[in-house]
Amino acid sequence: MSVGHRVSTDNQLVRLLQIAVVLEEVVEVRAARHYETLSPEEREADIEDLLSEAREESADHRERLEALIDRLDAEAVPLEEVEQLVEAQYAQTAPEDFDGVLYDQLHGEETAYKFYDDLIEAIEASDATFGLDREELLATLREIREEEAEGVEEVTAVMEDRE
Repeated sequence: MSVGHRVSTDNQLVRLLQIAVVLEEVVEVRAARHYETLSPEEREADIEDLLSEAREESADHRERLEALIDRLDAEAVPLEEVEQLVEAQYAQTAPEDFDGVLYDQLHGEETAYKFYDDLIEAIEASDATFGLDREELLATLREIREEEAEGVEEVTAVMEDRE
């Protein structure tokens, strides 16, 4: 399921929030994998810090999203289905498809940012009433989107420093 032009039901909102949770898991797992496989040349404080922060931020985002999902009275999609959706639409690249750790991390941050941007736009375009406060929902998603934007900027800054 992709983010459409508007979100009209709690069930649809839950599915989209579940996709966001899985996207965060993808970023978290990749950052952890990269962290563990850094070569001695790559073991610079800025890269290690960046990957550590990415893991922590993704874990925080997942918790915040799961708290929203728990408050909605809607039917959740089985996790395997959501993972397949994310794999098909958002995780078509593998870490080795990128020229280095930083490019992969940048891709993950940009993908998450774009997803949140589309989700916020779809919720704003909807006149539906959800099982939780619309402004609280949007505020949470905007905060997460802003943190993803900051992540893009941080990765870009590290990349520029290394040139």
